[in-house]
Amino acid sequence: MMAGSTLRKVKSRSWKKQRHFRLLEDGQTIWYKSRWAGRGHSTFSISELEVVREGHQSEVLLSIAEEFPADLCFTLVFHGRQGNLDLVADTPEEARAWIQGVRKLIHKTQTMDEKERLDQWVWDWFQKADKNKDGKMTFKEVRKLLKMMNVDMNEEHALHLFTMADKSDSGSLEIEQFVLFYKMLTQRDEVWKVFQDYSGDGEKLMLEELENFLKTEQQEGEQSVQHAPELIDRYEPSDSGEHGRAMSFDGFQMYLCSQEGSIFKPEHRELHQDMSQPLGHYFISSSHNTYLLEDQLRGHSSLEAYIQALKRGCRCVEVDCWEGGDGEPIVYHGHTLTSKILFRDVISTLKEYAFKTSDFPVILSLENHCGVEQQTVMARHLSQILGDTLLTTLLDGTIPQQLPSPQLRGKILLKAKKIGGLEVCPDGTLTDEVSDDEEMPNDEAESASAENPPAECSNHDAKVRRQKSKSKLSRELSDLVVYCKSVHFHGFEQARSHGKCYEMSSFSESKAKKLAKEAGADFVQYNSRQLSRIYPSGLRTDSSNYNPQEMWSVGCQIVALNFQTAGLEMDLNDGLFRQNGRCGFVLKPDFMRDGHTRFSPEKPEERQGYKPRRLSIQVISGQQLPKVNQKEGSIVDPLVRVEIYGVPQDQSKEETSHINNNGFNPVWNETLNFVIHVPELALVRFVVEDYDKASRNDFIGQFTLPFTCVQPGYRHIHLLSKDGTAIPPSSLFVNISISELT
Repeated sequence: MMAGSTLRKVKSRSWKKQRHFRLLEDGQTIWYKSRWAGRGHSTFSISELEVVREGHQSEVLLSIAEEFPADLCFTLVFHGRQGNLDLVADTPEEARAWIQGVRKLIHKTQTMDEKERLDQWVWDWFQKADKNKDGKMTFKEVRKLLKMMNVDMNEEHALHLFTMADKSDSGSLEIEQFVLFYKMLTQRDEVWKVFQDYSGDGEKLMLEELENFLKTEQQEGEQSVQHAPELIDRYEPSDSGEHGRAMSFDGFQMYLCSQEGSIFKPEHRELHQDMSQPLGHYFISSSHNTYLLEDQLRGHSSLEAYIQALKRGCRCVEVDCWEGGDGEPIVYHGHTLTSKILFRDVISTLKEYAFKTSDFPVILSLENHCGVEQQTVMARHLSQILGDTLLTTLLDGTIPQQLPSPQLRGKILLKAKKIGGLEVCPDGTLTDEVSDDEEMPNDEAESASAENPPAECSNHDAKVRRQKSKSKLSRELSDLVVYCKSVHFHGFEQARSHGKCYEMSSFSESKAKKLAKEAGADFVQYNSRQLSRIYPSGLRTDSSNYNPQEMWSVGCQIVALNFQTAGLEMDLNDGLFRQNGRCGFVLKPDFMRDGHTRFSPEKPEERQGYKPRRLSIQVISGQQLPKVNQKEGSIVDPLVRVEIYGVPQDQSKEETSHINNNGFNPVWNETLNFVIHVPELALVRFVVEDYDKASRNDFIGQFTLPFTCVQPGYRHIHLLSKDGTAIPPSSLFVNISISELT
């Protein structure tokens, strides 16, 4: 890989160009260029890669399968929403060398600890700044590097540190000396102060002192006695510290920067919730128009969109089916210019990727616009491709009084219309007509652009057409629906007296908001028995999202979002589902699971067991924040905002002042206070922005988590990009206290 190879980069059947690829000396960067592009080249880091797929495992490589055999082809898959890189080697040996080599490097990157990650980060900066590649850096080069690293430092101070690091008085720093310079530069005075408060001799924390810190500051109680020696074993770098049962400042800082020292309770990252309750008792990570990679009108429909959503832990995907040529149903956004993919290819992709991230069940939400003939083709594809994976029979042969639990591991459930119910199994002589009103709210015409007939129909015509429309349903397709029968919603009263646990309705966001406001307690109670699915307004043609928190607050389980669109709403979704092993299911609070519940998000104080909490967050400092403006010499002016999302009374925001010209180690020492009325439903979002008095602040990074997963004490928050991917070593250092409101 270091010697380099000429590989074909493929973007489509007609775009295949040769590029020279090689691994740089740092073992972490892949460099490539066109032979003809003069001096221009591109690079990417191994840390940006998630996985290597071999063979024809992308739409692009599948389209050229006849031209290039599978053993020459491979795909580099990037984290987040960045597009894949499809490559073709000249020989199977060359392809194999790259596949195995990149896999090894990805594994190495993913298994680094915090210290190794930081060392790598420093080494990367050294490489970037060492323009003449002589392995040394002059003070002039170091000054430029500091600007690149987001530091506007007093030149005198920088020169003083440089001179101290230049042990050989050569006027330049080699890599080891540069690491020393970097250590002095990043001396964490705010962490040193905490260390000093608990260290008797100012040099180390003895076992009892560390226990005292864990008990007092980290609020670990009796657990501190057992935890302290474990932390020394794990994080103390020096032998003397380990044998002497003590922790040095370096070990203390490593612990605070580790996952254990992070804001997220480690035990809540694992699968820890009761998974034996009915499906309706869980929030379920759900995607809308899953096939789209871009907007709703001209966007690209792609199998890759399904793979990306499933990789993010999504457990409910949507498939819009329309009549296709050659008798094969197609998937796209009807009456728009979005591209089309084959239904059978979607089902094959689902079969392959549904359970790679989580083995809990997947709900396949089918929006069916096909005639009976192609519906039968759909039923055949579902049965043949998915086989036993598709759940097509009642679990114990009896009519259910409640839905099954997520313990249906490795199973796919079809959500679609059904002829009759589970109680009645009519023979084939019935007219198999089913009202075609799914996802067509009769209180609004908002969906005309997306969910309904073409825009040229007037709203009145569309309404008349809906009322007249009776679509025939294929018996074969109907029979595949067991626990998720799509029905139209006729009010909470009707659902209470006649609703079946396996019947579920879809609500547009505006209909759901209206119901939440006017009859919140009824909605919560309805959702304790039946599943409900919420989908974005048809007017959101840009694939924007609504705030899912409003829907979760009334217990809606399947709150479908456009996964392809980054931003606040997907941050909240990622934040909620970051817990419980990222399995895509989160158990609702007990007061939302009780069939007799009268909990109302508008009146939280009326519920039994009402215990509001006080949340106090001291925002101490930031570390190595990324630059948002790549203009030379520009440095960020960061501020931190903490946002609370939950029931209406809990929605609030507070922010710190901004720090001028320091994205490297800004110190705020400001405290933000909140009262949280329903802790079980609240999400806490930390946002860092680059302050701009003339225009909108630029986004720098964020981290979102459920309030119930917050660890009190001195904690680091490891920031994520807009895309939800890690941006090490960027972090915030905070001190959090949680108490009962008295």
